[in-house]
Amino acid sequence: EVQLVESGGGLVQPGGSLRLSCAASGFTFGWYSMHWVRQAPGKGLEWVSGISNGGARTIYADSVKGRFTISRDNAKNTLYLQTNSLKPEDTAMYYCAKGRSASVTEGDFESRGQGTQVTVSS
Repeated sequence: EVQLVESGGGLVQPGGSLRLSCAASGFTFGWYSMHWVRQAPGKGLEWVSGISNGGARTIYADSVKGRFTISRDNAKNTLYLQTNSLKPEDTAMYYCAKGRSASVTEGDFESRGQGTQVTVSS
């Protein structure tokens, strides 16, 4: 059974940073691309970023490009999202999700976790 457990969210002031983590189990982590997605209150699910199985290729939504960095440690079965220059509009529940294949394609994910809340407010 795929299990994804996110952590690292919290309350941060505009311009601040957070590092989100996702511990994965129940599948061969290094075989699959991974993604971060988010959902703001009252809005639909928004794809944020993805990374190929080996980490060589990363892709980002325009709304976070240049501010967020996705990475992974296959030895630790862990996915990360470094979020910098946070804005109030980044406030959302952030989920990690398992990709459907080794290569990364925007929005091509399944099996997301329970999420970690990020709130950006002064």
